[in-house]
Amino acid sequence: MLGAASGPFRSREDGVSVSRMKMKKKTSHKHKHKHHAALNKSIIRPVQNIIGCRIMHKWKEDSSSPISYWTGKVLDQIPVNPSLYLIKYDGFDCVYGLEIFRDERVQGLEILPDRIAPYRINDARLAERMLGRAVEHQFETEDGSKNGWKGLVLARAPMMPTWFFITYEKDPVLYMYQLLEDFKEGDLQILPDTEEPTEAGEESLVGRQVEYENENGTKRTGTIIHQVQAKPSVYFIKFDYDYHIYVYDMV
Repeated sequence: MLGAASGPFRSREDGVSVSRMKMKKKTSHKHKHKHHAALNKSIIRPVQNIIGCRIMHKWKEDSSSPISYWTGKVLDQIPVNPSLYLIKYDGFDCVYGLEIFRDERVQGLEILPDRIAPYRINDARLAERMLGRAVEHQFETEDGSKNGWKGLVLARAPMMPTWFFITYEKDPVLYMYQLLEDFKEGDLQILPDTEEPTEAGEESLVGRQVEYENENGTKRTGTIIHQVQAKPSVYFIKFDYDYHIYVYDMV
């Protein structure tokens, strides 16, 4: 899945400089909302550590859009950009990256008093075995049939160890699911290893800027925000004005 062929995780072109890299076009993410409003440049720093807290807030895209209401869990704060938080919102499977203290679209932010309850892993050996592995994940379609998606298990989710970060060939953004349950129910298959272990480069790319070129020639920029420990050639990327976290193999 992460072999020599030009698959969706393999996105750095040969010979591109380390400071700015061109990214190949990704498959459209069917579930995302298109939010492109500008950000407030003044940073409001949090008065408390909110990692592990539940939050709620309103979301207003622009002056003409309606207000929506969101609740979720703060999973992590990104060291290379402390204003950026990873959030799992209720009812959504993908992980969002938002600068919730400076983004003008986030209104009426409330930090709820209840924190995420601790979780226990019932099968730690299986959980460890999944990390960095290619899988086929079955999803039920509207007609009741099942559709398999090939993906890569990235890590256990911070603060919620029974949940796992995962990304998919068809849609290389960051998702999280309770994969141990899916495995036991027969909806997740760990695929055989078909390639040599990938070693990390001498220098981490975390903090580097990247450039993405769309099919129409327009470009957008982003930042590499995280390196996957179980697969060191794989990184998380946060593009400007896009609140999804993208996953690419940078080798």
